[in-house]
Amino acid sequence: MFSQKWIWALAGALVFASVLAAQMPWRVYRSLEGYDDVAVPADYNVASDWVFARLMYPPHPRARFRTFADWHYGGTSWSQDYPRADRHFAQALRRLTTMNVRSVEQPVNLDDGDDVFNWPWLAAGEMGDWKLTDAQAAKLRDYLLRGGFLYLDDFWNTAEWERFDESMREVFPDRPIVEIPNKDAIFHTVYDLDDRFQILGSWAIGLCGQGGFGQADRWIGTHAQWKGIYDDHNRLMVAMTFNSDVGDSWEWADVPCYPEKFSSLGIKLGVNYVTYDLTH
Repeated sequence: MFSQKWIWALAGALVFASVLAAQMPWRVYRSLEGYDDVAVPADYNVASDWVFARLMYPPHPRARFRTFADWHYGGTSWSQDYPRADRHFAQALRRLTTMNVRSVEQPVNLDDGDDVFNWPWLAAGEMGDWKLTDAQAAKLRDYLLRGGFLYLDDFWNTAEWERFDESMREVFPDRPIVEIPNKDAIFHTVYDLDDRFQILGSWAIGLCGQGGFGQADRWIGTHAQWKGIYDDHNRLMVAMTFNSDVGDSWEWADVPCYPEKFSSLGIKLGVNYVTYDLTH
């Protein structure tokens, strides 16, 4: 006869196995920036405790990046910075924390059944380009209210904010987007980030001397804003870096001519946000 201890252990193993079975497999998609030849790490399939999940989304009809690609297969705005930024940040998280971090990212499509609920962290960039369907907005709202966390980055100025807000208001029509106060734990979980500043992308600074001050109408005159949406228990569900490009600070972290100060702050922000998500 099985003891109660063994019965509970077996039940837990069966639940864990069912969760793993429900997860979508790791997949590689086309990168908007042409990173399709990025080498796959040798340990890509090693089991881990934390995974960088990147949110896939349909493009807005007025998206900044307009392509003929089918977003289901990459090559549209959701795959900007992917997969370089994701993997560089995963490497940094491995070095700077004791987390068991998977070396490769997980693209997540809200239309894939309940798969999104397997991933407690979601990140997305180019938020002026997303346009969620009603079903996707409802799924994302459910995910966040159940305890998920969404980090949104790299959208600038009024026009991009307005396009972003179209979908965000579908997700949470009754919850305001607010400035995150400096005292909030998300800025102090690992690093004390009182002295934050705007993080510019490689496109704005003319990386490695190739031009300079690109897309001036997009960013000149803006300032960094740290925004979020809270749940009923004062937990941040959504964190936003508006008028900054944290994704580029991860993507270009290994390039000497990209300013170290941007990568340093961007990685520290990411470490804090992940740690906050896991502890709140």
